[in-house]
Amino acid sequence: MKSILFVCLGNICRSPIAEGIARHLIEQGDHNIHVDSAGTGYWHIGETPCAHSVQVASNHNVDISTLRARQVTKADFSAFDLIVALDQSNYHDLKAMGCTNLIKLGDYGYEGADVPDPYFFKGFEGFENVYSMIESCVKELLKR
Repeated sequence: MKSILFVCLGNICRSPIAEGIARHLIEQGDHNIHVDSAGTGYWHIGETPCAHSVQVASNHNVDISTLRARQVTKADFSAFDLIVALDQSNYHDLKAMGCTNLIKLGDYGYEGADVPDPYFFKGFEGFENVYSMIESCVKELLKR
């Protein structure tokens, strides 16, 4: 595998966390894999990840503060070896767009569970839980 694209809804919470964790693990393991993230929605194009996502990543020595949200395109399906949806809704949206090289992150350690969207959580604790889930799944994905 040479490239992975992580996809959530707005590309300001879950997928940038997944991208940051993957980059961090890839650097530690001296792998040669390109990673990126995107959202199925357009609402946050150009924005940085939300403050809680930046903070929870920083708490784990992962810097996602320079990432910028973008919307997934059909060109991504051929540009990346693997497209990783963070939940079932985004999985279905990507499938409907014609993506065939698609998996769901929760299939790598959480029995297919969706990674919940912490953007709608109250407080910081939900972001820490989501970070732990994403980290566990990304580690398993990179092992395979």
